Amino acid sequence: MQAAVAISSGSITLPRLATRRSLESSLPSPPALSISASSKPIDLNFKGGFGSSILRSPSICAVCPRRNGGERSDLVVVRAAAEEAAGAGEEEVKEVGKVGETLQLGLLFGLWYLFNIYFNIYNKQVLKVFHFPVTVTVVQFAVGTLFVLLMWTFNLYKRPKITGAQLAAIFPLAVVHTLGNLFTNMSLGKVAVSFTHTIKAMEPFFSVILSAMFLGEMPTPWVVLSLLPIVGGVALASMTEASFNWAGFTSAMASNLTNQSRNVFSKKFMVKKEESLDNITLFSIITIMSFFLLAPAAIFMEGVKFTPTYLEAAGLNVKQVYTRSLLAALCFHAYQQVSYMILQRVSPVTHSVGNCVKRVVVIVSSVIFFQTPVSPINSLGTGIALAGVFLYSRVKRIKPKAKAT
Repeated sequence: MQAAVAISSGSITLPRLATRRSLESSLPSPPALSISASSKPIDLNFKGGFGSSILRSPSICAVCPRRNGGERSDLVVVRAAAEEAAGAGEEEVKEVGKVGETLQLGLLFGLWYLFNIYFNIYNKQVLKVFHFPVTVTVVQFAVGTLFVLLMWTFNLYKRPKITGAQLAAIFPLAVVHTLGNLFTNMSLGKVAVSFTHTIKAMEPFFSVILSAMFLGEMPTPWVVLSLLPIVGGVALASMTEASFNWAGFTSAMASNLTNQSRNVFSKKFMVKKEESLDNITLFSIITIMSFFLLAPAAIFMEGVKFTPTYLEAAGLNVKQVYTRSLLAALCFHAYQQVSYMILQRVSPVTHSVGNCVKRVVVIVSSVIFFQTPVSPINSLGTGIALAGVFLYSRVKRIKPKAKAT
């Protein structure tokens, strides 16, 4: 112990150094560790005791789940979850879009029926007191022409570029379109609205005949059978119609013939894709051409009768006649436009079924509004005819089987 203590003015150092070294030499050596390369630096602060921070290293930890492969799998899981969430969001957006399209289509069908109802009511009110159907038809085409020009002027609908060849192809359509609407107004002026539309249920019959004659489209047996209740129902309704007269009946039949001729001509003359126009544009052009075709004929056949002076002399309410004529013309053009908008969204078969329902709605509403007397047999005939139209619209899509060669 003689050499164990050294006194100086500072502190006692040598004994402590000797003691620490002796203690360190007495400790067992730590086991050799094989440390592999790690993507993260090893913490050497030893805050949790020797080896605790080293065990937290992802490259040498035997119990920690977050190894390099684990981190990659976690990333895959997170990415898959994100993609699943995005896919679910897209599906939800699609569902919302489908609901929106369905609501929009339902609104269009409602407007189609509503405009048609009001057109027939206002038109019948005018024709009951103003017995000049050619002039009434010209007024409707004139309002439609003005409406089309306003749409094109204010870019509400794209103004088309029409060639001479297209005008030549459209001209026959304009002629039969003009005659079809004229004959319809002549019939509405002579008989009840319900009876006119019952007769117009014969349109499929004329469509089948004209398609076979001019297009070579032979009907299937199912289509032929569906025409039987149409013809039988119209015949039964005609025999029991209280307002029946031959002028109204033949005018409605002529309307069927000309309207279906328009459909046949549209298939026959407007087949080239480079010459094709969308339905709304085609209807707009036909409306303008019909006005210029019929206006001279109206003046020649009936004279200028739509003036306030003539209406007052005839004892009519000028304001009432003008207002109802304007509303009828607007509803006429509106329901035609909406009809073509619907046709662009649904199949022809669906549109045909919708047209059948529209006819039922118009007949029922006109009977209620005008209090038209209807017998049970007349109602039965109308119902059979409309049921035949519905059946025709369903079986028309059944195509004949191709013959084996």
